[in-house]
Amino acid sequence: MLPFIVLTFLLMFALVVLAVSLGLKYLETQKKKKVAEMLDAATSGPAVIETKVLLEPEKPVNAALQNLLSRFDFVRKMEAHIQQAGMTMNVYSLLLLMVVLLIPGALLGAKLNILMFPEPSALAGALVCGSLPYFYVLHARKKRLATFEEQFPEALDFLARAMRAGHAFTISLEMLSEESPQPLGQEFRKVFNEANLGLPIETALQNLANRVPLLDVSFFVSAVLLQRETGGNLAEILNKLALIIRERFKLKGQVRAASAHGRITGTILTLMPVALMFGLLLIAPGYLQGMANDEDGRILIAVCIVCMIIGHFLIRRIVNIKV
Repeated sequence: MLPFIVLTFLLMFALVVLAVSLGLKYLETQKKKKVAEMLDAATSGPAVIETKVLLEPEKPVNAALQNLLSRFDFVRKMEAHIQQAGMTMNVYSLLLLMVVLLIPGALLGAKLNILMFPEPSALAGALVCGSLPYFYVLHARKKRLATFEEQFPEALDFLARAMRAGHAFTISLEMLSEESPQPLGQEFRKVFNEANLGLPIETALQNLANRVPLLDVSFFVSAVLLQRETGGNLAEILNKLALIIRERFKLKGQVRAASAHGRITGTILTLMPVALMFGLLLIAPGYLQGMANDEDGRILIAVCIVCMIIGHFLIRRIVNIKV
């Protein structure tokens, strides 16, 4: 009876999440359609706009909640991570999804009883399931930034060739945004649009450095800003910067190859106790039951699990050498 109830709950929860996702997608489509209609009206002729200066705009129902959450630093950091991941969802939808996932996570943790006690297991399950959407955002952000970093040296060479051919820097940015794949083309398209709409090129490049928190992008922005103040051959500067980035990639590959032994060791040390436990459960099912039924034994098992997780992250932190 209990598995049927859990299965029914998970099915209903999946349907609710699907309905919420479809609703958010529909709202986003309507917003894009409205913006497109506004742009069409602006290009075809002057549009008749009813101004209501003396009327206060209606505030959304959740405006107070949004104002409250916007005061916290972690909310602004999450919003920046979503933007850097290239996602269209807002931070409030992400927080809502994380809160919704806390309930099935708590139920699943209490059911599995991984930490040998219902309350800590339910709390751990709720924290793990609730943080899954944010971990997905971080994974997408990391993947997008890695792709941008791989494409960046070619972009610098493209800019250098375009300026040697006689094109201005802003025109070179436009050509780069049209010829480059995503996500590099999308980011440089934003730079060109900001500069084309009247924003100073220095501010547009600084916005690029804020959107893409990579060391190479900071070097690029600093080099361009310094060249605009002091003068010099920008094409040659960009070529040398691209060469330095490629050499850094080579060094990063050598460091990653040297630290591969540490990563494999950490993975083996983490998975070995789990594999040994499942092996004992298959070979001698009653061997570990005495320890699991004892109060002190459950405490030892919970402490071992926590220590394994901490040790795994410490090993990963040690072998993660920044170049």
